[in-house]
Amino acid sequence: MNLLNAKNLSHTFEYELFSDVNLQINEKESIAIIGMSGSGKSTLLHILSTLLEPHSGKVEIFNENIYEMKQKKLGGLKRDSLGLVFQSHYLFKGFSAYENLEVAAILSSKTIDDNLLKQLNIQECIQQKVTELSGGQQQRISIARVLTKKPRIIFADEPTGNLDKQTANNVMKLFFEYCENENAGMVLVTHDETLARMCDRVYKLENKVLKEI
Repeated sequence: MNLLNAKNLSHTFEYELFSDVNLQINEKESIAIIGMSGSGKSTLLHILSTLLEPHSGKVEIFNENIYEMKQKKLGGLKRDSLGLVFQSHYLFKGFSAYENLEVAAILSSKTIDDNLLKQLNIQECIQQKVTELSGGQQQRISIARVLTKKPRIIFADEPTGNLDKQTANNVMKLFFEYCENENAGMVLVTHDETLARMCDRVYKLENKVLKEI
């Protein structure tokens, strides 16, 4: 089943970042987007994940144009079906790690999976305040928060940037297993070609053009 279909996307800030970008994501599929800093990778991810509207082109999620949706329906789509992981964790700092997961679980009517906490090796620190955690622990908590809501599409922008190599590989393996088990898809933006090559398909954004490599 097709999860996301981007057609003829173009975007400009002070200068044109990219044009005529086309991309598809299906169930159980992961794609990586690589490119130099400033090439527009994160901007493209923001467009695909509903955070930014392109200057031209369209994005369909579950065969519906997201920019023609009513705000209430789009809000429900973001809450229930899309998961965003950034290098900055955006956790609620006044809460414990577990309370951050509880918020995601309550909003999406899901339960917290103890096995997920073990896979991310955060079960020992889960009751601590976010401000007491290391950067790597905070990043793994943010990943657990996203996976707790069981999204159909994961959008990940440098999700392992704060992690050591072994932990990064474990996190990527977890993402791939999740996509397989939950019929989900993932779009990964990364500078790390080794991580990118773990995905089913790799694209490079260069000279305003997105090409599969």
